[in-house]
Amino acid sequence: MITSIVFAAGCFWGVEKHFEHMDGVIKAESGYAGGNYANPTYETVIDNRKYKHKNGLINYAESVKVTYDNSKTDAKTLIKSFWELHDPTQINGQGNDIGNNYRSAIFYTNEKQENVAKRTEKTYQTLLTKAGYGQITTEIKPLKHFYPAEQYHQDYLARNPYGYCPDHSTGVKFKKEKTTADKIVPLGGKEIIVITSEHYCPYCEKFKKELSSSYHGTLPLRTVYAKDLSGFDISTKLNATPTILFIQNGIEVIGHRGFMNKKDFYKTLGAFKLGKNSQAYNVAFHEGTDAPGCKQYDIFKNTPDGVFIDKLSGDILFDTRERFHSGTGWLSFYKASDNSVIEKEDNSYGMKRVEIVAKKSGIHLGHVFPRADGRKRFCIDATVLEFVPRSEVNN
Repeated sequence: MITSIVFAAGCFWGVEKHFEHMDGVIKAESGYAGGNYANPTYETVIDNRKYKHKNGLINYAESVKVTYDNSKTDAKTLIKSFWELHDPTQINGQGNDIGNNYRSAIFYTNEKQENVAKRTEKTYQTLLTKAGYGQITTEIKPLKHFYPAEQYHQDYLARNPYGYCPDHSTGVKFKKEKTTADKIVPLGGKEIIVITSEHYCPYCEKFKKELSSSYHGTLPLRTVYAKDLSGFDISTKLNATPTILFIQNGIEVIGHRGFMNKKDFYKTLGAFKLGKNSQAYNVAFHEGTDAPGCKQYDIFKNTPDGVFIDKLSGDILFDTRERFHSGTGWLSFYKASDNSVIEKEDNSYGMKRVEIVAKKSGIHLGHVFPRADGRKRFCIDATVLEFVPRSEVNN
């Protein structure tokens, strides 16, 4: 699942640069968070930097929204990196950057992030105290609003490599956590393991570029070295890279040595996640059709605000804001999410129809029909979709 968290640790240029290069981070975006007035700009944030409160005004902090893939990194890794990145004991500033807009803060978007932030704060305070530093002043609050900064602030140091990028870190580091010899162990349940090479491997890079870097499915996908695996029951020889393993409870179910193209990967993932004898697999790969009013339709037809994602790739396909009740017994939408589907001519069964296919995974979704009012009706099979509440989208 794709998640985000917002950090403030001084001038946002350096913070953005720090996080955007971390493994599992999809995007780092400079902006403003933690204030209480509408539509902040760089000028208003600078103007209010001398005041903690002024007639009830709370200024914004220069912040960075970090969007990450939970299957490739986690909140704990990012938050520990945040503590080590700057001096969280400095009040309203970092180094020579003085003002409340430069204050230290974590704006969390879920309970797990909040718990990790508060737990690691206690641990880091102990380490800072031993090193002679004072008390941590970092705000830890839920994210209410994040306003993206002006375009000229985005990727500033990438465009200005000699720009201002001070190091405000204390040099105090978390102790390396002891693991089972830093081995990769089974997560439990279904997951995907990609064995990569410790040296340059063109087909590993190709698989990463074309598949794993853009995979957003709900099954975890981890790219690892063969030597780091521990506790798995694997029958496929791991002396070739890439090797793609589909694992359930630590046991290999399907193994593939060598590069997999997108079509083969998603068809294999479909068999693994959905089951070859399932209705969802029949719809996805054999252009099947759900029965009108099927169980999954009944579950999805009145879901609250949110989006429907591809059951395999995790891409957002449809939005409840575009959903309507057509009375047909199939999910109906006025439109698909931008750039998410492909329309194909379908002349099967002696009919002229337009098939809807998921752009990334290639799975069959249903058909699109014209309406009398000039709009479209995307008639979609529910069994190939998963629902995600709005509150969890990009959070």
